[in-house]
Amino acid sequence: MRRDISEFIYQIRFPLLLLLTLWVIRVADVAFGLGLTLYGIYPRDTSSFLHIFTAPFIHASWGHLASNSIPMLVLTTILVIFYRKVAFHAFFSVMVGSGLLVWLFARPSYHVGASGIVYGLISFIFWTGVFKKNKKSIILSAIILILYSGSVEGIFPNVQPNISWESHLFGALVGIVVAFVLKNVVELDEEKADPEWVTETQDRHYFLPRDAFEKTRLQRYYEFMEQERIRQQLMNNPDNQ
Repeated sequence: MRRDISEFIYQIRFPLLLLLTLWVIRVADVAFGLGLTLYGIYPRDTSSFLHIFTAPFIHASWGHLASNSIPMLVLTTILVIFYRKVAFHAFFSVMVGSGLLVWLFARPSYHVGASGIVYGLISFIFWTGVFKKNKKSIILSAIILILYSGSVEGIFPNVQPNISWESHLFGALVGIVVAFVLKNVVELDEEKADPEWVTETQDRHYFLPRDAFEKTRLQRYYEFMEQERIRQQLMNNPDNQ
C-alpha cells in the first residue's frame, strides 16, 4: 500500500511541483512587493512578447490563485497519468498557443494567471475523448463535462474588466487544436493486444493450411500443378523414392 502511494506521488510530481511554484511566486510577490503583474502579457507590445512564458505563473490576488489551483492540479494529474506520451507537448502547446493568441488579439491590459492553461486542458481532455472515441478517453471526457461544464460561460466577454475572458477563450480553442493534432498518438494502455490467431504456436495442426482462403484461384492452380509435376516425377523414377 505504501509503495503504491509512493509510486502515485512520483507520477504526479509535475502537477505538485507546478502548484508549489505558483504559490511560491505569489508569496514572494506579496512579501517583497515585486509587482510581478508587469510580467504579464500586454497585447501587441513587443517588450511583452516573451511574457507568454511568465504570465501563467503570476496571479493578481490570492483569490485568483486559489480559483486556478485545484483545477490545475486535477487537470495536470489527469494529463500525466492517462496521457503520459503527450503530456508535455499538450501542456506546452496550450500554454504557448493561448498566450500567443492573447498577445495578438486581446484587450490592451496586463493578462496574468493560469486560467488560459486550465481552459486549454479542459478542452484538450474533453475533445481527446471526442476524437479518439476509446473507452478511457470517453470516460475522462464525461468526467470533465461533469466537473467543468459551468466553466463555459467564462469564454464569453463579461463586464468584469479584471477577468481575462480572452485567455479562457483562446485556451479552449487551442485545446481543441492540440487534441486533434495528437489524437493518433497511442498510449501504452490503449495498445490493442494481438488477436489470438497471431499468438498461437506454430506447431498446431489444421485440416487446411492457415492461408488457404487468402490465396487466389490462380495461386492454388499453380500449386496444384506443381504438386502434380512432383508426383509424376516420383512415379517415373521409383528409384528416387
